[in-house]
Amino acid sequence: MNLIQFPFSNFCMVARFILTYAESPFTLTNIPSQDRSLVWQLTKEQYYNVPVVQDGDEVIFEKDHESQVVAKHLDARLQLGLFPAELDGEQTILWRYIENDLEDVSFRLNDIYFREFVPAAEQLQFLRFKERRFGRGCIEQWAAQRSALLTQLEARLQPFEAMLAHRPFLLGDRPRFVDFDLAGMLGNFLYSGHHELPAVQTNVKAWHQRILAARKSQFPVA
Repeated sequence: MNLIQFPFSNFCMVARFILTYAESPFTLTNIPSQDRSLVWQLTKEQYYNVPVVQDGDEVIFEKDHESQVVAKHLDARLQLGLFPAELDGEQTILWRYIENDLEDVSFRLNDIYFREFVPAAEQLQFLRFKERRFGRGCIEQWAAQRSALLTQLEARLQPFEAMLAHRPFLLGDRPRFVDFDLAGMLGNFLYSGHHELPAVQTNVKAWHQRILAARKSQFPVA
């Protein structure tokens, strides 16, 4: 199993955390953010984003913004129990909130420090991509708004703080896909080393340690 990724990508972190949880051997292939040629080649010119998973002769990648093709493949292939049928609706609602409302704030807080983790040769293309999508000067704007963005992040984490007051993981006594999805978004937020999880959200902080330490062998699938 080979994961093709950008190390700082939140969605790549989701896949990486799932693979680590699975306790199954895997390799990582880091690609430059301005050179997607390997992904384009492997997907037969169908896709240019990451993550992409090579599983033997299979190449796994997302089909659209609403899919979870990579995570569902890993779940089925490694028998992890992350997508039980009885939680389908709840997980869909949660991951959409995680990947929209929460991610919209968390990635901006990380991108403020892009010059510290994006290689110098890739920084121009990184900045160009961001400014084409969010407008010229967006990084400087987010830096100026850092305090307000941190306040927004704390507010958007509050539903999870409430949920985790009653259970060790978001939907019960064992990890499900949404736990790794949330961990990926927060992994990106924390990536630069300039941020910490909100001190007042003690349940989220304790859950974060649990989900990163969790392993499949602790949670056998019936």
